Amino acid sequence: MKNARNLIAATALAICAVFLIFSSIMMHPFGKPSDSSMDDYIISNAQNETGANNAVTSVVFDYRGFDTLAEATVLFTAVAGVIMLFRREKHE
Repeated sequence: MKNARNLIAATALAICAVFLIFSSIMMHPFGKPSDSSMDDYIISNAQNETGANNAVTSVVFDYRGFDTLAEATVLFTAVAGVIMLFRREKHE
């Protein structure tokens, strides 16, 4: 039983190592994006389309608003779970 568990753990570790090595080999070189058409579009049109002076703000709150809302929901849920986990019961 212990040998089977060790074999499964070693196999899972090997698979993770292969994925990490493959991912690091396939990454784009730092500072050289493969396609910058979306970047150029956002830089050119962000102020006209969103009314925000900052392009980063327009991306976070206007172009990716639902994604930001989902991230805030996940963060709120995690904080609420931690608070519930560590809350102490008052005994009378």
